[in-house]
Amino acid sequence: MPAARDAPPGDRPDPAPGPLADVPGTVRKERPAGLTVRGRSLLAGGLAMIVCAVVLDERDLVRVGAFVVLLPLLALLVALRSRRTLQVTRALDPARIQAGESGTALLRIAGGSLLGSLRIADTVPDAAGPSDRYPPRFTVHRLGRRGARVGYPLRPAIRGAYRIGPLRGRGTDALGLAEFRHDVLAADRWLVLPRVTALTGRPSLSSTAAGRGAEGGSKPGAGTPDVLIRPYRQGDELRRVHWRSSARRDELMVRLDDRPDPTGVTLLLDRRDAAHRGHGARSSLEWAVEFTASVTVHLLRRGEAVTLVDESGTRLDDGGGALDPISGEDAVPQRLETLAVLRPSATDALGGAPDPGTGQPDGVLAVLGATAPQDVTALIAAWPRGGHAILLDVDDWSSGTSPGRPATLAAAALRRAGWQATVVPGGTSVQGAWADACGTRTAPGGPR
Repeated sequence: MPAARDAPPGDRPDPAPGPLADVPGTVRKERPAGLTVRGRSLLAGGLAMIVCAVVLDERDLVRVGAFVVLLPLLALLVALRSRRTLQVTRALDPARIQAGESGTALLRIAGGSLLGSLRIADTVPDAAGPSDRYPPRFTVHRLGRRGARVGYPLRPAIRGAYRIGPLRGRGTDALGLAEFRHDVLAADRWLVLPRVTALTGRPSLSSTAAGRGAEGGSKPGAGTPDVLIRPYRQGDELRRVHWRSSARRDELMVRLDDRPDPTGVTLLLDRRDAAHRGHGARSSLEWAVEFTASVTVHLLRRGEAVTLVDESGTRLDDGGGALDPISGEDAVPQRLETLAVLRPSATDALGGAPDPGTGQPDGVLAVLGATAPQDVTALIAAWPRGGHAILLDVDDWSSGTSPGRPATLAAAALRRAGWQATVVPGGTSVQGAWADACGTRTAPGGPR
């Protein structure tokens, strides 16, 4: 394995861009190989020696001067050859990862034998790099028959599409007379998905107002089987195994907790920048995205149709292809990719009418940030059939002086209009908030 060492602070390149997939990085043009200061000094000294030898008629000194001149020129040829034969590849493992997990970037270096050293530095955003001070740097002293491999960890704290690269290299000969500098590898796109928490159960999404179908929209219709099953997955409880269906299908099948809503579920994610507080991975917006991702995966695996919309009713996903009626696995990657690259919105309005293509399903689950009275009015007008609102007490994500009061007032106004509402204070886990919405939390500080 090649030797590796951290570079001094003064050699740090320009900061890399953050997790924005569409912002191109500034790539320096390749510089051809050239002589170092030592090589130029030696070349100048050799030429001066030759001139002096000719003036003094010292033939032996001419031969020494010629040798001194040829030495850096030969080193330059070696550097040019190494620059052309050097081959570097980068592998990101895994290709997609959830925020908060650890990945690895593996660099494979091949080519001709090195007569000197090769220093490489990869460009990694601070939010995903192994260190918040220096980019990963390595020094390779030799290449074996199979080349050399070096790697470094990646620890993305926030979801997004990261640009890993470009990889810049600097090679020198053994005497340090010549060098080459250029970008030996272009940047790769690395997708970091939001965290997904395993959930159980399902809250009621129907209206509580009289005449609006308080019995819910999941009543089985004619010909609907009494038991809905799906294939067994690792982690399922054995008490949920449906043995009769397992024997019939010759594979383990488990019962679903509740019957999926045949009308589908619309998940409304409030991504307004002004409605959220906090920064980075601890912001209320990142919590809302994580919650939405977890609920989306949970409902899809239950066999329910899920539609993602933003605060204005605009559809965030294109619907994808046909879904597995039992697991919905075909839709999971596409929905997580959509949430991974979701950016805050500059709009101030909430509760716009949904697109005609989304329809008006009975089940609406709204994940909301700071909600003013006019936002409540607009939300009720846009979704007249009601639904369930998850109201984030965003003051808990900042230094607010009256935590809980605005969110509690908005929840009360929604309940009067027939909605169901759950207030989520800062520090609540995704699993805890979902249990509050389902009404299954038993610990102190349950549903509010």
